[in-house]
Amino acid sequence: MRIVIAGAGNVGRSIARELIVNGHQVLLIDRDPKAIKPDSVPQAEWLHADACELDTLQEARLDTCDVCIAATGDDKANLVHSLLAKTEFGVPRTVGRVNHPGNEWMFDEVWGVDVAVSTPRLMSALVEEAVSVGDLVRIFTFGKGSTNLVEMTLPGESPRVGEMLRAITFPGDAILVAIIRDGRAVAPHPDGALEGGDELLFVVSTEHEAELSQLLAPRDDQG
Repeated sequence: MRIVIAGAGNVGRSIARELIVNGHQVLLIDRDPKAIKPDSVPQAEWLHADACELDTLQEARLDTCDVCIAATGDDKANLVHSLLAKTEFGVPRTVGRVNHPGNEWMFDEVWGVDVAVSTPRLMSALVEEAVSVGDLVRIFTFGKGSTNLVEMTLPGESPRVGEMLRAITFPGDAILVAIIRDGRAVAPHPDGALEGGDELLFVVSTEHEAELSQLLAPRDDQG
């Protein structure tokens, strides 16, 4: 895929390196001359310009992009870049970095953002995940805000421990997408059984999170 990243700071460069390793073509854009460091990501294309200007985006050939990532440290710039990418160039997928939690509500389809990535929220979720057993932790919210990636470390006292997955009916639209066991990812299998301490990753709508938490919780904690 061809991917444009607005913002060539530490975050933008780190994303670029990962994408290039995975075989993608990457263009980094930044208006700050100090951020233009081609030697730091030599496999990427570089453009010293304002990623919020139409002329810049035309020069960057955004109409040929598969994904645009707004990764600057300025929420206003990230919103403007995403909106232009979506409305003026029809970029199929846009990702916006949220720097200030108070601005998170604006990063939606109205501003052309398909996926909002909130650094403060992710850090908070990772801390919760590291210290919580038996609590459902929301890690990521997808595009329109009604579907989430959540995690729960299954308590040893949960009635689901030892049950085959085929025997468990998860509520609503909840989908178990991965199990982390002993530090390794395990693909869910109908004939596989859950174990205490398993880190369970689900994609689930907000309305079914409470039911999912109740299903997995120890009996003493159920309502």
